[in-house]
Amino acid sequence: MDIKIIILLLSKIASGIAIAQVLPLFLTFCYGEDCYTSFIFSIATALLFSFACKRYCGDADAKELSVREGIAAVFFSWILAALLAGLPYCFEGLLDPASAYFESMSGLTTTGATAIANLDIVPRSIIIWRTMTHWIGGIGIIVLFVALLPQIAGSAVYLFNAEVSGFSNSRILPRIRTTAVALIYIYLLLTIILTGILAILGMNTFDAVNHACSTIATGGFSNYNNSVGHFQSASIEIVLGFFMILAAGNFALYYQVTQVGLKVLWQDLEFKSYLFMMFLFTLLVAANIIYVNDYPVQEGLVKAFFQVTSFGSTTGYVSCDYDQWPSFAKLIMAICYFTGGCAGSTAGGIKICRFIVLLKTVAAELRHTLHPQMLLNIYYNKRRLPTETIINVSRFFFMYILVVAVLSLVITLGGMPVDDAVFGVASCVSSVGPAFGSIGATSTYADVSHMGKLALALAMLLGRLELFTVLALLRKEYWRSSKRW
Repeated sequence: MDIKIIILLLSKIASGIAIAQVLPLFLTFCYGEDCYTSFIFSIATALLFSFACKRYCGDADAKELSVREGIAAVFFSWILAALLAGLPYCFEGLLDPASAYFESMSGLTTTGATAIANLDIVPRSIIIWRTMTHWIGGIGIIVLFVALLPQIAGSAVYLFNAEVSGFSNSRILPRIRTTAVALIYIYLLLTIILTGILAILGMNTFDAVNHACSTIATGGFSNYNNSVGHFQSASIEIVLGFFMILAAGNFALYYQVTQVGLKVLWQDLEFKSYLFMMFLFTLLVAANIIYVNDYPVQEGLVKAFFQVTSFGSTTGYVSCDYDQWPSFAKLIMAICYFTGGCAGSTAGGIKICRFIVLLKTVAAELRHTLHPQMLLNIYYNKRRLPTETIINVSRFFFMYILVVAVLSLVITLGGMPVDDAVFGVASCVSSVGPAFGSIGATSTYADVSHMGKLALALAMLLGRLELFTVLALLRKEYWRSSKRW
């Protein structure tokens, strides 16, 4: 493995973080805030790191990138980006290093869990930077990286495959760089449209930009302590819910819509299943809280729709204290943790496509039990799935549950109750953010121990990179010097 190639790529990531922080630095002067020194020190640190890496790499050529360097570049890019993105929180004295790392990892992985106890005291420029980490992380640091660096496009397949989620990494266009650019255009267009709609609905420009960026990234960072509940607006909740559903859909489908038409949406099994699940869960939760909590019908439907889409898209916005809802409603939302959104979206979770395959596999096994001699095939979108794909989906599901179990054990060492630990880890692995109880609707992760925050940050990274990109680093053969990769 050529370490210099990886370091060369990391130097570019550091430069990118430094450039991104220029905007909030400029805003400190516009808002008349005195936190400009925090961004200056942060930018200087990132640039110095980038310069040192480039000096060390010498004439290293990123075109020689292999699958092994691709995996390492993806993993260490996220680690480095979170470290550098957390520096403004540290330099400003808002958070300690562990909490700052947790906050920045939460932003970049679009998790939306926060360690900041009171957002009212946070400067607006740092709020903007916090939201920017969502927006940048939503499209994926590596996808942006590939789109903006054509010189490595030939080897970028390893970066792209390690970054894009779902079991079917169908590319929109033949060239990966062109694909990444198309994704960015769609992503940017949705952000601009939502910003305009929120402004029309009464949000000021600052609020509209923050919530639009956070929504399209399925992140969930709000600039208010009580999240979207601050606005007390059913129309805002409905619009955000609609766009959260869009953001959790497959962006490749949206590109096809521009080429073929809306019919491709209704022909896609995953997207139809996702819409049906959101509709069904909304009705179930609404009926439960209307009956048990005496919500008015209209308010119950709106609150249920918003929270189900928030959790089902793994955005993690909060519009009310759902911890006061019945256990049935909360369990439905917890199920949304695991299902997540569609492959090829900014959402986290296991992904709807994998659940479809698992359900079809179980149905096939039941039929095989009744008819042992019958040869059964599993189809997805009218195409027969290879056995390897089915095995991979089953393997992913097993590892997902195992990771949640193991990290929950680690979190409980810090004294967190078992149910809070399990739901907290599941929330972070699925990139949701808020959980239940002490880290629920009206709470933050501020009181979680340093060890707990670092473990949860690892959970976020594992979930964002679909587990195996990170877990592959634990294999001994990965670190061997063999060139056969």
